[in-house]
Amino acid sequence: MQMIDRLEPEASMSQRPLVFKWRYFEPQIILCAARWYLRFSLSYRDVQELLAERGVEVDHSTIWRWVQRLAPELDQRLRRHLKPTNRSWRVDETYKRVKDRWGYLYRAIDSDGATIEFFLSAFRDLEAAQSLFRRALRNGAHPQLRVIHTDLAPTYTSAIPALQRSGIIAKRYLHRHVQYLNL
Repeated sequence: MQMIDRLEPEASMSQRPLVFKWRYFEPQIILCAARWYLRFSLSYRDVQELLAERGVEVDHSTIWRWVQRLAPELDQRLRRHLKPTNRSWRVDETYKRVKDRWGYLYRAIDSDGATIEFFLSAFRDLEAAQSLFRRALRNGAHPQLRVIHTDLAPTYTSAIPALQRSGIIAKRYLHRHVQYLNL
């Protein structure tokens, strides 16, 4: 019941929290199923089996709808409690295949290996690199940059000064080029 109160503190005990409005099952069951799916490497059918072992018959598509509804809410409320990242970033891109389509996966991690942001783009260009930095710096959980480590890709050498001129990246930072940077 404590987790439910954290999701909707303004709701009284006689009224269901808004997140669980129009749901047939109890909020504890919905939260438990969503938490299992998001925390562990389980499929929706695995969560369905776990609930069935506990006497709750739920279809896997219902669990999918619960996760789709609760995941953004849980992310928004729990993100601020995660360990903050540090000010030294490593940025790289790689060519990946996602659903039979090839694209560039841009990644930004801190020096401890915590993921700051990732971005999938069809192109390896200035706009994609700028978008990665904008998304990463928009999140208030990440402190302002001190140093950025990138490979020698020309998109970063033009994207970072452009963002610096627009004020998105602070004037005082260090940009280090590492030729074979692989994350």
